Amino acid sequence: MRYRSAAVIAAVLAASVLGGGTALADTGKPGADGAGDSYYPQDGNGGYDVADYNLKIGYEPATKQLTGLQTITGRTTQGLSSFNLDLHGLTVDSVKVNGRKAAFTRTGDHELVITPARSLRNHERFTAEIAYHGVPQPIEDPALGENGWQYAKSGGAFVAGEPKSATTWYPVNDTPRDKATFHLAITVPSEWGVISNGRERGHFADGPKTTYVWAEETPAVPYMTTVAIDKWEFERTKLSDGTPVVNAYAPGTPASTKQAEARLPEIIDFLASKFGRYPVDAAGGIFLAEPIGFSLETLSRPIYSGAAGNIPTIVHENAHQWWGDSVAVDKWKDVCLNECFASYAEWLWSEAKSGQDLKARYLTAVQKATDRFWAGKLYDMGPGNEFTYVYSKGPVALHALKNYIGAAPFDRILKTWPALHRDGNASLPEFQKFAERVAHKNLQGFFDAWFYGNTKPAPEFLYPGDLKPAA
Repeated sequence: MRYRSAAVIAAVLAASVLGGGTALADTGKPGADGAGDSYYPQDGNGGYDVADYNLKIGYEPATKQLTGLQTITGRTTQGLSSFNLDLHGLTVDSVKVNGRKAAFTRTGDHELVITPARSLRNHERFTAEIAYHGVPQPIEDPALGENGWQYAKSGGAFVAGEPKSATTWYPVNDTPRDKATFHLAITVPSEWGVISNGRERGHFADGPKTTYVWAEETPAVPYMTTVAIDKWEFERTKLSDGTPVVNAYAPGTPASTKQAEARLPEIIDFLASKFGRYPVDAAGGIFLAEPIGFSLETLSRPIYSGAAGNIPTIVHENAHQWWGDSVAVDKWKDVCLNECFASYAEWLWSEAKSGQDLKARYLTAVQKATDRFWAGKLYDMGPGNEFTYVYSKGPVALHALKNYIGAAPFDRILKTWPALHRDGNASLPEFQKFAERVAHKNLQGFFDAWFYGNTKPAPEFLYPGDLKPAA
C-alpha cells in the first residue's frame, strides 16, 4: 500500500508539471497598471523591475518616421499573467516574451498590456521584445509646453521632458522608482549626427545610413534618457579623472554658450567638492537651437534650451546629477530634493566664484517675499505645481537650514546624502530624519515651517543663526 500510494502521488505531480493538472500551476495575476504615485497614479506599472533597456531604432528626419525594436530585461516581483508598459501613441507591431510570441492590447492613454504565452513566476528573469513604429508626438504640459519627442526647425529631433518624456519614443516602465541601464543604437541618414546618454560605443556607416551606439551604464530614471538628432558640432574632452565629456552644439549656437560650457570641468570639480565624487559615468551637454521652456538634467548629459546656455543653468543641471539623477525622488511630491538643491548649488557657486554675500541674498529674498511666495509649498505641492516655488523658495529654505543647524553639519549632509542613496530613490521626510541624525537636533518645527507648511515661518526659523537682519 505504501508503494502504491507513492506511485499515485508521483503520477499526480508529473501530470501537474506536464500540464495535465492545475494543482501546481503558477497562473500569476495581472501586474498593476500604475506605480502608485499619488500625482500620476497611472504612470509606471507594477509586478516587475526593469534592469536594462536595449533599444534599436531607425529614424527618417524627412518623414519623421521612427521604427523601433525594444528589448527589456527585467525580473518579476510577483507571479504575472500579464503586465503593462507605458507607450504614448506609436503602433505596436509585435511582442515577444522570453522569445515566444505574446498577445498585446492597448488601453487608456498610454497602456500597453502584454500577455505572455505562459505566466511568469515570481522573481523570474525575463525579456520582453517590442517592435513598433510611427511618428512620435510630444505630450503637452500646461506649464512647460511640449514634453518628450520634439522637432527642431533644422529638421532634426530631440527628447526632453519631465515628468513624462520617454513614453513618446519607446515602451517603458515610466516611474522614477524603476531605474535601469540604457543602451541605444540609432540609424539615421549619414548627414545627421546623434547624441544620447552615457558613453559613445562607436558609429558604423552602411551606404547612405549611419548607426550610432550609446551606452548609459549608470541606472537612469526614464525621463532622464534622451536622444537628439541634428547637424551637431561635437566637442570631446575628459574630466581630470578620465570621465569622457561629449558636448553637442546645434548649428548657430553662440560663442558665449560654448565659452560657458568650456567651464564644465571646473563646475563639476566644484560640485564634487560640495556633494562628493561625480556619480555618473560620462558628462557633457546638448545645446539646442530651440528656445524651449526649460533645460533638463538628462543623465550624464543635460539638454539645454537655446535660450539658456549660461553658467547658472549649467551649474543647476549638473548639480542634478547628484540631486535628482543619482538620487531620484521616491514620489513626485518629493521633487524639492531635486530642484531645491540644484537651485541652492547656484547660490554656492556665486558665493565661491563671485564673492556673493549669501546672507545679504537671503535677507533680500525674505524682505521681498509676498504672501504668494510663503504659500508656495516645497513638499506635496500637488500635481502640476511641482516646478514652481522649489526654484525660488527652495534655496532660501536651504540657506535657513544651514544657519539653523550650523555650517559644518549642513556641509556634511550635502556630501554624505548623495553617497548614501546613490543609484536609488529617497523622500523628503527621509532627508529630514537624516539631517536630524547628523545635526543631533529635532528639526520637525523647522521642516513644518519651511517645507511642509504654506505660511511665513516664525522668527526663530526665519532668522536663525547669523541671519538676523541689522537693527
